Amino acid sequence: MSTTQADDKYEAQNDATGGNVPSGDLKDDTYVETKGPIPVQRDDAPVEDPIDPKAADSNAQLERDEKEAIDKSNIIKGDRTRHAKPQGPGYSEGPDEDDLPKAVRDGDDGTSAVSTGMV
Repeated sequence: MSTTQADDKYEAQNDATGGNVPSGDLKDDTYVETKGPIPVQRDDAPVEDPIDPKAADSNAQLERDEKEAIDKSNIIKGDRTRHAKPQGPGYSEGPDEDDLPKAVRDGDDGTSAVSTGMV
């Protein structure tokens, strides 16, 4: 079943109107204003739709967008890096808790071993 057929079936089952709905088409263009700062159009005036239904919401459009988004002129060509090497023993996140002295690790001593030189 196509999406349109499914929509029509749903509307037929769930949007049934009782006898309380007036019949006929309502058309009231008394509000139309062609002069003034903002012109107001009629209800049945054609509206331009910028979306092409054949190309909308497709994987092909997504691929085109991704290709356009990558600026190839901004990609470094060839071997143009500085080839930096780590200085010293290498990169490290620092000591773990296990590397702390036992007294500090156990919470027995929180003082620094550095002399403060207070007088």
